[in-house]
Amino acid sequence: MDSEEITRYQQMLAVAVAEARYGLTEGGIPIGAALFTQDGKLLGRGHNRRVQQSDPSMHGETDAFRRAGRQKDYRDLIMVTTLAPCWYCSGLVRQFRIGTVIVGESRNFTGGVEWLREHGVKVVDLDSSECAEMLGAYIAAHPEVWNEDIGELGCGGQ
Repeated sequence: MDSEEITRYQQMLAVAVAEARYGLTEGGIPIGAALFTQDGKLLGRGHNRRVQQSDPSMHGETDAFRRAGRQKDYRDLIMVTTLAPCWYCSGLVRQFRIGTVIVGESRNFTGGVEWLREHGVKVVDLDSSECAEMLGAYIAAHPEVWNEDIGELGCGGQ
């Protein structure tokens, strides 16, 4: 991966980070995501709304995916997320054959990253300190919310 590609992915990640920060201002878990075309066109952006909407399925990736609307093909799309996708969101990536996943960080949660790679999805972990610190601070302040479905059960919670 060359520096130009890394810069492009970091610019995409900035959209997901902005979503995570917005979710935090709403009192939610700071995880954001966005869906892009290969040439960088933003199709949809979203953030974790589990707390705000009392909906356990409203992860950052699913919010961005839903906001992108129907696409003819998903293979050439890029899902960008501030945190490694959980099994639920990894399943979404596989179900719709999204070809690339850009991960902000996998320090707080590794999710289905290796499983996605094993199934041919290009996964790039940018190991963003900003993403790791933002979510880490939230987990420290709200362990009960984090443990509702990710910390204790390990199933996800984006």
